[in-house]
Amino acid sequence: MRPVWKGAISFGLVNIPVDLITAEQKNDLKFNLIDSRDENRIRYERVNEETGEEVPWDQIVKAFEFSDDNYVVVTDEDFAQADVKATKTIDIETFIERSELALKYLDRPYYVQSQKGGEKAYALLRDGLIKTDKIAIARVVIRTRAYLAAIYPEDTVLILNLIRFHQELRAVEDLRVPTDVKSTKKEMDLAIKLINDMSEAWDPSAYHDEYREALMKRIKEKAKGKGIKEEVVEEVEPTDNVVDIMDLLQKSIDKKPAKKTKAKSTRKKSS
Repeated sequence: MRPVWKGAISFGLVNIPVDLITAEQKNDLKFNLIDSRDENRIRYERVNEETGEEVPWDQIVKAFEFSDDNYVVVTDEDFAQADVKATKTIDIETFIERSELALKYLDRPYYVQSQKGGEKAYALLRDGLIKTDKIAIARVVIRTRAYLAAIYPEDTVLILNLIRFHQELRAVEDLRVPTDVKSTKKEMDLAIKLINDMSEAWDPSAYHDEYREALMKRIKEKAKGKGIKEEVVEEVEPTDNVVDIMDLLQKSIDKKPAKKTKAKSTRKKSS
């Protein structure tokens, strides 16, 4: 699996060299638009809306529109200089109880893979999170955007899950939800019984995208005789290399960094 990001997790004075591997595997079917008359592909052109002329890729740049037709061109250097350190480091800022992170904040998961030389520190962070039942809250820049992220263990693997900033979630105050509806004891007892009767151990592998499977079956039936080849993904073999990090851990504890001054916030407690 090819990493989408390479860098290090900053854990006190300890740096853990890691790769991020996309945990999400999109299974959406991809379709092309073709001319029904001769089955030739439809080609889209990048044209200047004023001149109507096609624009080559090397002349296309990103720009931010401040107001109507007033643009500021943003280059790769602008993105890089916005936070050079963060583009190479996952900075752990604090640790919280697992129960404190509401599910609505979870956005996109990545597997954290240890690079050569980082196995000992990786295992120490993973096992420390398991023993304390905590989640690390960190900041990371992936491609051109800064994210808040949660790092937590799942069996032997560390997961980095991008989490939404509080401002990205809509307020719930204006939603129409029942707050003054009362249920009878008999109704509640029946509801609880139904919930318990339908409860079972969670097995995510038991669920499939049945619509995709049915659609793919129809496509294969139509394509019979044309031949379909599937791509084979090569896996990277892990390596072992132990390093001594006791000194860095002790120095991190002795350093006792001052707590960051928090700006006055109107953020409400997540639920």
